[in-house]
Amino acid sequence: MDKLLVFSGTQPSGKLTIGNYIGAIRHWIVMQKYYECMYCIADLHLISTVSSSNVYAFRKMSLDTLALYLACGVDPNVSTIFMQSHVPEHTQLNWLLNCCAYYGELSRMTQFKEKSKFKQDSVNVGLFNYPILMAADILLYQTNFVPVGDDQKQHLEFTCNIARRFNNKFGTVFTIPKILVPDFGSRIMSLLNPLKKMSKSDQDSNNYISLLDDATLISKKVKRAITDSDQPPAIYYDPVEKPGVSNLLAILSGIGGESISNLELIFKNKTYSCLKSNLIQSLSTVLKQIQNRYFNERSNENKLNNILCVGAKKARQKANLTLKKVYQLIGL
Repeated sequence: MDKLLVFSGTQPSGKLTIGNYIGAIRHWIVMQKYYECMYCIADLHLISTVSSSNVYAFRKMSLDTLALYLACGVDPNVSTIFMQSHVPEHTQLNWLLNCCAYYGELSRMTQFKEKSKFKQDSVNVGLFNYPILMAADILLYQTNFVPVGDDQKQHLEFTCNIARRFNNKFGTVFTIPKILVPDFGSRIMSLLNPLKKMSKSDQDSNNYISLLDDATLISKKVKRAITDSDQPPAIYYDPVEKPGVSNLLAILSGIGGESISNLELIFKNKTYSCLKSNLIQSLSTVLKQIQNRYFNERSNENKLNNILCVGAKKARQKANLTLKKVYQLIGL
């Protein structure tokens, strides 16, 4: 019996954070045991938000990202890892789906409104078109499940809508994907502003912990992380009333594997300093292991390039099957 297919991807924009690891990559490692998994380095999405045209920087970031995937435990012998730009079917399907998408629904996308509100006169069309390319990414592979954070749920709902619209207009070709959102960790927040999602593109590096931060930097950032002024300190999970403490608990749970409810018992009547000390120790231990594997993988570019080459061939075989059916239904 064929395995159900999972598709996921991240932009290679800067260093991956513990938010990327907890919210996505740690789940990928488990999923590859039970599903057919396709993990995409979304370099085409990257150019919608990055102004640099340095091809060497783009290439380096992509290889850095691949090496981190491997260091975290993604197995290229089990999962298909590939670069989005190496599979031209993504952009081919993107145009066809453009013709099934509506201006109104794209203009209502929360991420587009947030990213464009301060620079409306210079917003590139790629940023506006982002959800359609994301839909093409997913639909090309007849994806069954997409693991996403809360911030991407709207884009995936759009993907499902455009797939149904195309199926109804031309004939059934696309599988309607289902959303996978983990109970905890799908939205790790900024250390200094726990009301904002942690982002690797944040201008203030104190807001996030990179997977490549050393123990000294981890300690500095966690000690500065926002908690609250409750006296006596109260450590329990409540993202509305205690966003800072809840964020630290979510990170500790995601890194160490202990459930939130068990952590609440462990830290009952303990200080915020105690919580932070435990988090620093856990992060330093786990990230040191990832970093050792990362530097070993990153030093072998021939291996990385070969993984991407093999991954692109496997991805193109699947993508081409879907695109041919789409062309036939449209009459192209």
